[in-house]
Amino acid sequence: MARGLASVILLQTLFFKFSAAPESVYIFEQLNAEPWGRIGSGIMEAIAILLLLAPLGSRMTAFGGLLTMGVMGGALGSHLTMLGIEVQGDGGLLFGLAILTFLCATHVTWTLRRSLPLLGGAQ
Repeated sequence: MARGLASVILLQTLFFKFSAAPESVYIFEQLNAEPWGRIGSGIMEAIAILLLLAPLGSRMTAFGGLLTMGVMGGALGSHLTMLGIEVQGDGGLLFGLAILTFLCATHVTWTLRRSLPLLGGAQ
């Protein structure tokens, strides 16, 4: 369930990033990373979705969790340092979705940690 929820949230944000929705452009302009940050993070999110949806229990799923944690860590850091919790009057929705996605990815990674070489799994 956690990998599905994370994937759905990431997929929803891809539409906004790749369609250059005004909200997404605004965010990356505030970060001085428009358009390459928006497109680059969208590509990383697309890869994370594919990895998260790999057959359950595979090493790829665990890597998807790690990648999602990294991408969402960047989003959370951006909110906490430059954007603020609330962006363009969203009531903190984007920040909350980033937290939820990060927690889902953490659950996936923790559950599959034994499949990751650096965390004691198979080499």
